[in-house]
Amino acid sequence: MIQVFNTLTNKKEVFKPINPDKVTMYVCGPTVYNYIHIGNARSAVAFDTIRRYLQYRGYRVAYVSNFTDVDDKVIRVARETQTTPKEVADKYIAAFKEDVAQLGIEEATANPRVIDNIPDIISFIEALIEKGYAYEAKGDVYFRTSKFKDYGKLSDQSIKDLRAGASERTATEDDRKKENILDFALWKAAKPDEISWYSPWGKGRPGWHIECSVMATKYLGDTIDIHAGGHDLTFPHHENEIAQSEAKTGKPFAHYWLHNGFVTADDGEKMSKSLGNFTLVHDLIKNVDPKVVRFFLVSAQYRHPIVFNDKAIKEAKAVLDRFKNTEINGDYRVEQLKKDEAHHGHVSPEEAADYWKSYKEGFIVAMDDDFNTPNAIAKMIELSKAINNYLDDETGQEEIVSAGLNLLTTFLGILGIHDLVPKQLLDEDIQQLIDDRLAARKAKDFARSDAIRDELKEQGIILEDTAQGTRWKRDSDA
Repeated sequence: MIQVFNTLTNKKEVFKPINPDKVTMYVCGPTVYNYIHIGNARSAVAFDTIRRYLQYRGYRVAYVSNFTDVDDKVIRVARETQTTPKEVADKYIAAFKEDVAQLGIEEATANPRVIDNIPDIISFIEALIEKGYAYEAKGDVYFRTSKFKDYGKLSDQSIKDLRAGASERTATEDDRKKENILDFALWKAAKPDEISWYSPWGKGRPGWHIECSVMATKYLGDTIDIHAGGHDLTFPHHENEIAQSEAKTGKPFAHYWLHNGFVTADDGEKMSKSLGNFTLVHDLIKNVDPKVVRFFLVSAQYRHPIVFNDKAIKEAKAVLDRFKNTEINGDYRVEQLKKDEAHHGHVSPEEAADYWKSYKEGFIVAMDDDFNTPNAIAKMIELSKAINNYLDDETGQEEIVSAGLNLLTTFLGILGIHDLVPKQLLDEDIQQLIDDRLAARKAKDFARSDAIRDELKEQGIILEDTAQGTRWKRDSDA
């Protein structure tokens, strides 16, 4: 049975979804004003891996992750680039999708955007005002934290302590509008030349926290199974989501709250754009195989911090290369054994699978324990060694080798690593890539042209540019 660490209760709990065969999961997505960095990618990879494992265990997963496309940072970049917030958001949403696809992340069931949900946000706020949980103040609307008796339960803080901490800072102009310094904005009055919408309180735009409550409940229901995001979102973002959602619906917002740890630099400092110590995924995957980046990110248990540096990437690549070599050697041995009647066709699928049963059980035990990927990877390394040892057995059977390789491939797939050993390109596929390369060169897109050449080289295809055009041959033909 799967156990998850629930931030709400601060302990591991047996996972029991609302519906026995379906899981509803909401993950806070990026604010789209720049390319994502490796820290942002960790959250996306961690919860994609959890999603994949839940699917492996037989659940259907409705997975929703939002884009924050109305925000101070988006507005600032739009001003700096003399574009609109929507144009900024569109650019970086496309970049995000491109980057996470490279990292093997499955598409979400839905990726709602703030800009598309303004009427729902306004209706949600109106309901909170009607219930007495929110109030208007000079065009802004604030949530009344003192009325929500459980405020602070996720971060395990009392309103008294939170108020004492907040009172230590100098009150801003916005703070002076509030009944209580802990009250947070649901709606912000429009500023000159700023994106805004008409509302019952005048022109304005949503606050940050309200968007996730609206989109989570709209797409997944009033109560969801899993709400997830980075550890830094626990307070105030997720705390405020709970308050406004449960105030409106009168129901629990999410049964399980999961938070991933930070990616840190060598000095232990969290990576962030504000500190300037980040590495953009967009740049990283130009030089490092995206599969290696993904494997690095899943090599630590999702709740724990992970240090990003060259050494860690090299270590991830070394382990992944071990699995790759096992698959290559195994595939070669399978083809040999298929040709030998003494080593093919004598073992049933059930017997073949049973040969590797202990490794499958060990992997499941690890992943059932709050998705403990390091222990799961250790079991995969054991499996890889066992397959290699079996390959040396002169009496070995093809069906057993194939079953072991299939199991290793399944485990890699759960971790989001697919096609570790690329399938051989067909002649027509090679010619299409050569034509694409030629078109890129004509368009002076030399980065794309070089990338295609490198891609073909990795597949063992050697190109030769001649006066008569580009010729190619397989490396094995040389």
